[in-house]
Amino acid sequence: MPDTPKKLRVGWFSFTCCEDSTIIFTELLNDYFFRWKNLLDIRYAKALRTKNILDQLDVAFVEGAISSQNQAEKLKKIRGLSTKLVAIGSCAVSGFPSAQRNLFDQATLSEIKPILERFSYTPKVLKVDEVVKVDVYVAGCPMDEKKFLEVLDTLLVEFNVIVG
Repeated sequence: MPDTPKKLRVGWFSFTCCEDSTIIFTELLNDYFFRWKNLLDIRYAKALRTKNILDQLDVAFVEGAISSQNQAEKLKKIRGLSTKLVAIGSCAVSGFPSAQRNLFDQATLSEIKPILERFSYTPKVLKVDEVVKVDVYVAGCPMDEKKFLEVLDTLLVEFNVIVG
């Protein structure tokens, strides 16, 4: 029985954001699908799969800021299952623009209080590294496509999926 080639086990996760980096990632599949299908084992990506598996990952790509305790707990679970975690896009890297409400005055906060309570949002929106350790950052709104491709290629080499 021939050896199965090693693939990078990845997950793509979105939290509080506009999901523009997810759109960029899916658009990149137009150009890279035939290369990536032999290199990536996409275990979890709600934009791509109906049956997602949250198990041991080589790399978790995390888009979006963290705005609730439930999101923080899910992010901690993802981090615990991932060898590397990559923060994707401005909301994950800096918290903004999702974290704009951290700067609201008291009148505005009072006005949105019913929404915050309805969705069990925390008083402060957090960037990803305020909740878990981040190994790599890909900034931009949407993410910097060139930087993402560089990071992915580096990870493919690091995890011995391709020879550098």
